[in-house]
Amino acid sequence: MTDRPLDGQLALVTGASRGIGAATAEGLAALGAHVVLTARTAKALDEVEERIFQAGGSATIAPLDLTQTDAIAKLATAIGERWQALDVLVLNAATLGSLGAVPAIDPAEMARVLTLNVSAQAALIAAFDPMLRRSQAAKVIGVTSSVGREPRAYWGLYGASKAAFETLLAAYGDEMAAISRVRTAIVDPGATRTAMRARAYPGEDPLSVKAPAVVAQRIASLAVSGFEDGHRERVIASPA
Repeated sequence: MTDRPLDGQLALVTGASRGIGAATAEGLAALGAHVVLTARTAKALDEVEERIFQAGGSATIAPLDLTQTDAIAKLATAIGERWQALDVLVLNAATLGSLGAVPAIDPAEMARVLTLNVSAQAALIAAFDPMLRRSQAAKVIGVTSSVGREPRAYWGLYGASKAAFETLLAAYGDEMAAISRVRTAIVDPGATRTAMRARAYPGEDPLSVKAPAVVAQRIASLAVSGFEDGHRERVIASPA
């Protein structure tokens, strides 16, 4: 197998400015894909893009706020004018919200969390569905959390958003399985050294959990090898 098995393929990674998203974008680019990087912070995206270029890969940055669904449609139009198909879509962007008891959930904050973690994901799938269908073997990989399936005290808001996201992505995959070559997978990173993790566990030694690159390597591997529709896995590895 070539060391650049994704040559000629196009990938889009959301939340690509840091953490798992940035590491995944760099991993896909190292395998030959041209990667479109999206996140709100242009400066951080520039830094990821530069690392990709320095490593011999190629990328395009697309700073945008995913909660603005018209921006998602415009992005899809712009990408569709330049490329025929989208081969890999990594739905990584999400927000934690506040951790707290269910009766204390603020309705306004709940709306913000669900907008990014669920509504924006639906908008991304809808906007890029035509390009995904034109791929020879499109892979849509969603990054989730264990609390989406295993409710935990004080994680009700985030967990509910991830449960909804998983259902949304799995339903799309089921719809596509018989009529296209689009396949979907859900990846639970497990405990990983990210800014979101640090916010949720402020007293934790970051070196006690694995680096984002470990998760990124697994996502990139799925992008290369493919998977049966409805694939789900949790990434388990020692800290590195």
